[in-house]
Amino acid sequence: MLSEPRSGRLTAWGNALLAGLVSPDDAVLAIVGDDAVHRVEGLPGESGPVGLTLALGRLRSLGAGALRVALPAPGHPLGLSGPPEFNARAMDAEEAVVCHGAAYGLVPEVSEAGPDGDVHVEVVWHVLPVRVAPPADVPSLGEAERELADALREATAVLSRLDVAGSGPVAEAAIDAYRARAERGREVLAPGYPGRAVRVLEMAQRVGLLISLAYDNGHGGAVSASEMDARQAALRPVERTARRAQVAAYNAVVEEREKGMR
Repeated sequence: MLSEPRSGRLTAWGNALLAGLVSPDDAVLAIVGDDAVHRVEGLPGESGPVGLTLALGRLRSLGAGALRVALPAPGHPLGLSGPPEFNARAMDAEEAVVCHGAAYGLVPEVSEAGPDGDVHVEVVWHVLPVRVAPPADVPSLGEAERELADALREATAVLSRLDVAGSGPVAEAAIDAYRARAERGREVLAPGYPGRAVRVLEMAQRVGLLISLAYDNGHGGAVSASEMDARQAALRPVERTARRAQVAAYNAVVEEREKGMR
């Protein structure tokens, strides 16, 4: 949850590029991040993989005016609208990008190559047809912000009660690393996003950090099977809320556009 999903980067910077707010080179650099290369396969009119710049331009010519993100999990098809083949691929990857204005979606396939110590990551985005329909379970930014405020309080209370909140050197190091990233003024979203979307995404990442610490911290004070089950049950809805908020933040460009059309 704490790490930025590749579909989030593609959605955010793809939206900035489609809106003419960044150059193709800057958008591709931000989308690729620390990966070695990203290619797009299955693009209409192309017989093989192509680069991100050509792919985003082609999708725009096919009618895509913006991009949405989906972050599904088992039992929760968050951001998906079908058909089953696309949903299944997205569920396996736990993320996807859906075009707004064109019936296409992209699912990443991630592979690693190279010897130990020099491993590089390659990503192939598979283009598949999608159903043009409202995405599943995506809240508005306002709803997500309200839900997150409650989730943050709930997560803190649960982890404190189960003695797994922010204790020990591993947890302290993770919190310090998160704060250092925030203090460097990292660009949470691409140009063109409203400030509220940035705020919601940052809060969702903080909630995700707490959840990650809980899972990485072993069983903490939950010494019995019933207590461990209770912790899982308490964290699951909090994690779901944080994922919903991430999707709402990345999809804020589409939300703003749809409001303007009403």
